[in-house]
Amino acid sequence: MGLTMRLKTLAALALGAAILAGSAPAMAQSASTPSFFSFFPRPSNFGNGPVKGYSSIRRQVVPYTGKYKPGTIVVNTAERRLYLVQDNGTALKYGIGVGRDGFRWGGMKTITRKAEWPGWTPPPQMLQRRPDLPRYMPGGIDNPLGARALYLGSSLYRIHGSNEPETIGQAVSSGCFRMTNDDVTDLYDRVRVGTQVVVLN
Repeated sequence: MGLTMRLKTLAALALGAAILAGSAPAMAQSASTPSFFSFFPRPSNFGNGPVKGYSSIRRQVVPYTGKYKPGTIVVNTAERRLYLVQDNGTALKYGIGVGRDGFRWGGMKTITRKAEWPGWTPPPQMLQRRPDLPRYMPGGIDNPLGARALYLGSSLYRIHGSNEPETIGQAVSSGCFRMTNDDVTDLYDRVRVGTQVVVLN
């Protein structure tokens, strides 16, 4: 085999290896663990610049000079943001979905329970409005409470994840505060039962 032929053969083998290497992770992923976006569809312009409702709500550290002590959760329903006060003059700021008109509220609560991948039992008032809803839904990726839930006092309200991340930053709930599953998991790991929650309406 001449030098030219050997070089062409090596080039073809290298190209084939590169193609296989590039496709292997995708094949392995589809055969084993589904991707995040197989559960939550990408926005229609994902990857084409900022997405309204996504880019503006990312978790971030911001300065905090308010009156609430470190460890307090402060929910600003008008701003549609949740703050976890830190002990260094800062707060962690998260985007949230809030109650729609007629369902917003304010006051002080404490976290009385924490749950991972919680089950959901729609309350009677919700079933009256939506008789099509299931009477119970086990925890999982299709559950509207998402990956984590923080229960507020003895009320029916929660801070929880969502199976509809595109609604974060909107007023759409029945009074609960919804977060992306990533953000609610981060918050869940930072707070404990007994944490004070201040809801500013």
